[in-house]
Amino acid sequence: MTADDDPGLRRAANHRDPSTANADMPSENHARGHRERLRARFMRAGVEGLHDYELLELVLFRAIPRRDVKPLAKDLLRRFGGFAETIAAPVERLVEVKGVSQGVARELKIVHAAAIRLAQARVLKRPVISSWTELLAYCRAAMADDPIEQFRILFLDKKNILIADEVQQRGTVDHTPVYPREVVKRALELGASAIILVHNHPSGDPTPSRADIEMTNQIVKAAQALGLRVHDHLVIGKDREASFKTLGLL
Repeated sequence: MTADDDPGLRRAANHRDPSTANADMPSENHARGHRERLRARFMRAGVEGLHDYELLELVLFRAIPRRDVKPLAKDLLRRFGGFAETIAAPVERLVEVKGVSQGVARELKIVHAAAIRLAQARVLKRPVISSWTELLAYCRAAMADDPIEQFRILFLDKKNILIADEVQQRGTVDHTPVYPREVVKRALELGASAIILVHNHPSGDPTPSRADIEMTNQIVKAAQALGLRVHDHLVIGKDREASFKTLGLL
């Protein structure tokens, strides 16, 4: 009996798309199974049990509910160099990658913001001396992959406890205007007794420039006049940082 002979068969045939009826279901089932297995492995083994592209897949799952996101995850890693570099990339660069919508970029930036907030929580309200490793990790998370130079100040109380962390200025790819009077003024407003200066070099090389040294000397003089100490000036590069104190520049 054909569809032409039976009205019921004819209705069923009319509602079935022959190009997708049999092909979509296995694909969706496979994708769903892969996602469930990857999530289970993450819960069992943690981040150490995953490759960077797999961790990135877990993030992309939230923004792309059904499509296979492994190729996109690998494309992003090739483009930006690693998981940290990918989530830290500017939105305008992320959306240049085929398959990255504003929604996908937003999910990546949420993960980046959460990572920074977690690192910050480990150092705020704690003595800087005993949490120096965490402090450096926080600065790297917040600044190392920023394509724009930023200058931030860590404010300390009399016991060297970090009471505030603020971005003072943002500049260009290789310059940030800093005004010593504003730095000192803000320290006094917060009741700080000492400060640590921090800025990043988007070039990746943390070697202090002559301008960095001159600017630091100006801030030190302004701070000393009001009884404030400058403990250090950290320059954050791509994979390492430079300390003015360690280099004998402070």
